[in-house]
Amino acid sequence: MNTVVSREPRMMAMNVTEDLIVAELEDGRIISVPIAWSWRLSEATPEQRNNFEVLGNGEGAHWPDIDEDISVRGMMFGVPARPPKKQVATS
Repeated sequence: MNTVVSREPRMMAMNVTEDLIVAELEDGRIISVPIAWSWRLSEATPEQRNNFEVLGNGEGAHWPDIDEDISVRGMMFGVPARPPKKQVATS
């Protein structure tokens, strides 16, 4: 009998470019999503994009300057974050 052990993917490193959010996983895979998936990262400066911390045991990353969190699971199976709705001025 074979036993299958289910393990969550873990991030070892992350890089954010002008176009992509790239995560290197501990099992050797490299996954990426368009930076447009995160409107906060899309609008952030390069310095803000590079200021992140790994969450937990590599479940994802947090960018404190822009209050953004992205999980490895979300990158693999998720959908883009929606930007906030703009307030309509009333008079």
